[in-house]
Order: sequence, then structure tokens, then C-alpha cells
Amino acid sequence: MASNEFTTYKDTTPAARLDNKTLNKMVWRSCQLQAAFNYERMQSAGWLWSILPGLQKIHTNKEDLATSMTHNMDFLNTHPFAVTFVMGMVLSMEQQKVDIQTIRSVRVSTAAPLGGIGDALFWMTLIPIIAGMTANMAIEGSLLGPILYFVIAFGCEMALRYGLLYWSYNMGTKAVTMMTAYAKEITHAASVLGVFVIGALISNMGAGAKLGISIPNGENPIVVQDYLNKVLPCLIPLLFTLMCYVLIKKKGFTPVKLIGLFLVIGIVGAIFGIWAGGYTPLVPVPWDVV
Repeated sequence: MASNEFTTYKDTTPAARLDNKTLNKMVWRSCQLQAAFNYERMQSAGWLWSILPGLQKIHTNKEDLATSMTHNMDFLNTHPFAVTFVMGMVLSMEQQKVDIQTIRSVRVSTAAPLGGIGDALFWMTLIPIIAGMTANMAIEGSLLGPILYFVIAFGCEMALRYGLLYWSYNMGTKAVTMMTAYAKEITHAASVLGVFVIGALISNMGAGAKLGISIPNGENPIVVQDYLNKVLPCLIPLLFTLMCYVLIKKKGFTPVKLIGLFLVIGIVGAIFGIWAGGYTPLVPVPWDVV
């Protein structure tokens, strides 16, 4: 059953509000978001496992439940601490039996930007601060250091998961009419934000992809990467990103195939000294490695 075969559920009668016990159960299940992580669908299996108790109560029609489970297995990648925000919005829309394409659009356009934003807020800010506060205690031999780290970090994580789920679920049920009326505008705004986040990730995460080619020119060798930086900094990671887009969109490449391709590119580049890294190429080439 392909999710794109359906646009609406057979039973379009809005379901009753989910009880707190079910919401709490989904909060704890969301901790397993990445348990079945893979490069084909990323977190989709963990997402469906997390949201399934709510879907089972919302969709009493078995065919509708199967349809909902199928489209909720779409590719998904977001920050594990902030995933409950997306869950709350999706659950409120599922409860109101909103058309499937709108649910899918809101889910994807909300989850994607949260991935980059969450990385900046949590992995690069909150966790390092907590670790910095407790690491010295652990270095000095205090058992309180790792205990405090776990209590503070896990406490913040769970408080965030609970707060975001209840807030977005309550907001979604009250504002679902507005969301469906302005679904295109919401999706467009979230997509624009996602483009900015992806651009920043390309620059930050791909900054290490640099050419190591240096053309001999007496005492002043021509460093190709320096000239590329003058044209457009991070041009190499941008070209790699565009290559991935073309291969996925036009050639039907899967993420696993792309990983294999990048592995080959990295090995070949290392052999011929194409990439910067301070090593000597295994095969003689007519340029020096910076």
C-alpha cells in the first residue's frame, strides 16, 4: 500500500482527544527514535514506533490505520530531543482527519529545520555546558560528576520532550483550521528556514573538504584551494551537495549508494593526493600536496 495512493481517510469523523496516559507513553517511546536508524529512511521506523499508540486510538478503521502507518514511514530526520514537537502537531492533525498530503507536508517541513536548530541548541550548546560543569568534578575523582551530568542532561531532555508534546498537541487541536487554511504558507516558510539551515550545515560540516593540489611555481606554488576560496568559500562541499541532489533526484541513487560513492571518491583522492590532509600521495602526480 503506497501512501501516495490516498489523499483522505475513509473515516473522516474527528477522533476524541488522546488521554494523558497515551501522550506520556509516546513521550517515553520517543526516546527510541533512533533505535532503528538507517540511511534509507533515517528515523522513520522509530518515529512510527513512537507515534503508534496515538494512531491506534485515533484510527479505529483498520484500513485508515494501515494508511496512516504507511505514510508515517516516510523519510524523516529531526533532532531526537525536539521530535515530540512534531509528534504533537501530527497527532492533532491525524485526530482531526486532515487530508494526508497536508499532514505529510507539515511533518516534513517542520521536522527538517528542527534537526539543524536542535543540533545548534543541544549538541553544540546545552550538552557542552553541562559537560563543562561536571567534567572537572569527574577529573578530580568525584562520583558526583557523572551522576550530576546524567541527572541534569536527562532531566532537561525529558522536560523538553514532555513540554513540547503537550504544547504542540494542544496548540494543534485549537489551531488546526488555521494550519490547513494556510498549509502552503506554513510549508513554504518552514522550507525557506530549512534551506538556510541546510546551507549553514553544508558550510560547517563540509569545511574539511578541500583540494590539496598545489602547482609548482618556483618559490610561490599555486595553491588551487586558495583561488577557489576567493571565488566562493566552501565551493567543494557545495558541489558535492549538488551532486548528491542530482544523483538522488535524476538517477534514483539511494543514501547507501551515495555513501559508497563518497568512500570511493575519498580513497581515490587520497591515492592521487587530490584532497588536503598533509599526507603524501601513493601515486606520483604532477602536483604537490599542501
